[in-house]
Amino acid sequence: MLRPSKKEDLDALLEIWAEGNLSAHFFIPPSYWKENAADVRRALAEGVLVYEDDGEIKGFIGLRGDFVAGLFVRRECRSEGIGTALLNAAKKERDLLELSVYAKNERAVMFYEQNGFSKVSQHVEEHGETEFLMRWKKS
Repeated sequence: MLRPSKKEDLDALLEIWAEGNLSAHFFIPPSYWKENAADVRRALAEGVLVYEDDGEIKGFIGLRGDFVAGLFVRRECRSEGIGTALLNAAKKERDLLELSVYAKNERAVMFYEQNGFSKVSQHVEEHGETEFLMRWKKS
């Protein structure tokens, strides 16, 4: 079931965010994610779209306008269509979506390409890692 997040979801959302970043971004020092957790918690409190099944939050997508600020799915729930369901919900509401993804996060890059996103540009961010800007447009 897709639903807007609630205040009581914050701990679970932050846990999914932290686990997702630590597992997918092995090339970024773990301290970076820990240092940014408070800011992320505040951003999550503004609201995200949650995928819940049997009372358990299995994933979420955060949007800032047409920008996908984050898409996270619990590790044990990946490849079950949850990320695609969250993206499709966002696509229904917009004509264009953009996101940034690390080039080394090959699984995510492939996932977004399979879901209609194309690489638009790339840049090197603060950790010296290449990030792609990817875009999807409604046809």
